[in-house]
Amino acid sequence: MRETRPVYSIVAPVYNEEGNVTRLYDEIKRVMDTTGEPWELVLVNDGSRDGSLTEMQAAAEADPRVKIVNFARNFGHQIAVTAGIDYASGRAVILIDADLQDPPEVILEMVERWKAGYEVVYAVRAERKGETWFKRTTARLFYRVIYRITDVSIPLDTGDFRLMDEKVVRVLRSMREHNRFIRGMTSWVGFKQTGVNYVREARTVGETKYPLRKMIRFAWDAVTGFSYFPLQIMIYVSFVLGLLAVLAIPIFSILRLVYGPEFFGGQATTIVLLLLLGSFQLFFLFILGQYVARTYDEARGRPLYVVASTENLPEGSAPEEGLTDERP
Repeated sequence: MRETRPVYSIVAPVYNEEGNVTRLYDEIKRVMDTTGEPWELVLVNDGSRDGSLTEMQAAAEADPRVKIVNFARNFGHQIAVTAGIDYASGRAVILIDADLQDPPEVILEMVERWKAGYEVVYAVRAERKGETWFKRTTARLFYRVIYRITDVSIPLDTGDFRLMDEKVVRVLRSMREHNRFIRGMTSWVGFKQTGVNYVREARTVGETKYPLRKMIRFAWDAVTGFSYFPLQIMIYVSFVLGLLAVLAIPIFSILRLVYGPEFFGGQATTIVLLLLLGSFQLFFLFILGQYVARTYDEARGRPLYVVASTENLPEGSAPEEGLTDERP
């Protein structure tokens, strides 16, 4: 008997979410069953070191609508989301985190907007519970800086929690850059988009997978992936330094004539100026090197991820990535 194609594919990346996976399946099942339409839950195990995979396998054994993509190692959140999109077969694909901070009930509102004709429905965080002042402030600053300097209009205060029509998904599957920023890529493709507001709940099990170090790297991927601003700012700094040098020559010449050769002299001043200029040079070399490194990543042509095994996925459903062991 031919399997019915699901209308909705819910994609959830999982990394050390023991205790959340079963709760996630229960909540998704409760919400999606109310639609009366076929759905699937694609869980991507991103190299978890706890009992997450065991919980995923238990859910898949109990319900064939639960699909598992098991990575050979940890490849990162954005790559796990990409794999879920690759393996999803629904007419609409919904991205959600496994920690249940994004309430599954919001999916129903997204579905309404999708049926009204929108092709991307993103969730806007009207409130963020359980987060520190520092986390909220840096997140707010991050979204506004990205909005100002990137070449695409990325909605403020949005994460990866969103619904995408299969037309959008097809375009995303063709975009294979390694340093990924899914919410920026979704904005870049265009189509008819709208947002729904929701309250982001506090995490109740486990710990955040985005500490400050990863947030900085994530922000850098967003900037370098969608903006040349760090490169363009070099020319402005060089103009300012050049202008200061041009102005300084006559000013210091006059001051030294008035106050004598001892004014503003000595090796200490020269050393300080050289260190300042050297720091600027090294900083901009670092920025240039980051863009070159990302070019090198693309030139190597390695797959985005390597899959160790899959469960409840039909044979031949794997995209052209490194699949080593498939279990239908």
